[in-house]
Amino acid sequence: MHPDSAFRWEDRDAMRALVAELGFGALFAATPDGPRVAHVPAVWLDEATLGFHVARGNGIARHLDGATGLFVVQGPDGYVSPDWYGLDDGQVPTWNYVALELEGTVRRMDHDALIAQIDRLTTEQEARLAPKAPWSRATMEPATFERMTRAIIGFRLEIAGWRGTIKLGQNKPEAARLAAANGMEGSGRRGIAHWMRNL
Repeated sequence: MHPDSAFRWEDRDAMRALVAELGFGALFAATPDGPRVAHVPAVWLDEATLGFHVARGNGIARHLDGATGLFVVQGPDGYVSPDWYGLDDGQVPTWNYVALELEGTVRRMDHDALIAQIDRLTTEQEARLAPKAPWSRATMEPATFERMTRAIIGFRLEIAGWRGTIKLGQNKPEAARLAAANGMEGSGRRGIAHWMRNL
């Protein structure tokens, strides 16, 4: 994560909220085949445990149980033009971003826990689609659902390390940061502009 302490992010409730909002990230692990990554949907199982699943045929799957995993979430980001600050010389281009790394031990779930994780993930994601009627697995043939879930493996990440960065121009005067947020929005980067305005 960014070495400047001005950009350190330690608000775990806000970190949890970002993961819940995005619902997706990259799980990295060292394997005998070299470093590997799986891009996975994820759901909170409790305040320090994430649930996710990968395809049984994914090369990382056979190495995850008991491994140290690093789950990375990328929030909004964008290029910052030095002109946007409205400050004197000495400004350089940079990149503002929100990012989170969660490190811990990965444990394989049994089949029932996998089903519960899928149900929880589906319920959370379907709720966002209102007023659409929520989809549920009750609409599927049970044999089809069973066959499909046998093709994936569920895991939990027991988080021991939380590392966050919110690099939003906190090292600039407020007026300069807000001017840069306007530039961000004007360039189509509304998400990062919102974060910059709401420090």
